[in-house]
Amino acid sequence: MISTSEIAIRLLLAAALGAVIGFERERRHTWAAGLRTHMLVCLGSALVMIVSAYAFFDVLKASPQIRLDPSRIAAQVVSGIGFLGAGTIMFLQRDNVIRGLTTAAGLWTVAAIGLAVGGGMYAAGVIGTGIAWVILAILRPLEGFLNARKLQAPELRLTLATDASLLPVAELLATRNLPLATTTTRHIPDDGDEMTVRFAPGCERDELIELADAARHLPGVNSVTTAFMPRERDDKPAA
Repeated sequence: MISTSEIAIRLLLAAALGAVIGFERERRHTWAAGLRTHMLVCLGSALVMIVSAYAFFDVLKASPQIRLDPSRIAAQVVSGIGFLGAGTIMFLQRDNVIRGLTTAAGLWTVAAIGLAVGGGMYAAGVIGTGIAWVILAILRPLEGFLNARKLQAPELRLTLATDASLLPVAELLATRNLPLATTTTRHIPDDGDEMTVRFAPGCERDELIELADAARHLPGVNSVTTAFMPRERDDKPAA
């Protein structure tokens, strides 16, 4: 059985390493899981590892025929943290965008760091924290640089009344002869339909604004919004 001071060192170190990752997420205004959440996940994982490895010594001494796997309880953290991570992931149906994956992956990594520290692998915990911090903080500008290489594809979004026909919208698009990419329609219960029209690169902003202005006067159209969504370059080299 390890000493009380060793337990304290492991738990405090786990909380500190979790704070390093949590502070970076807090600094980036990641509200789903910030400083305290990452500290608690890392601390809890370390405590689980300590309990899993050392809590049953008395049972083993009293009954030598009993065999325990110290990794059995700790292994549940790896799968169990998925439930906490899932709570940080949001699917924004309106924009068809999934957010929170990086935060969920960070929580999973913090749990692994806590297990390492709880098991006495201090070097692995510290090195893992350093690498995770580099990925989250240092590589973020690189991700922004890669995103900056994307073109902006024009988008037109219309909300229509429940009984409105899509035919006037289709006729308007046909008369404008703009380079269409995709057209999707989604029914919103008790709130009519939502139609999203994305255009291929080459559609000018002024043309899109004129189209939006004409669409506002169509029967059954409640609102019209325009946006320029990220779109990969067509000349991007193949992987």
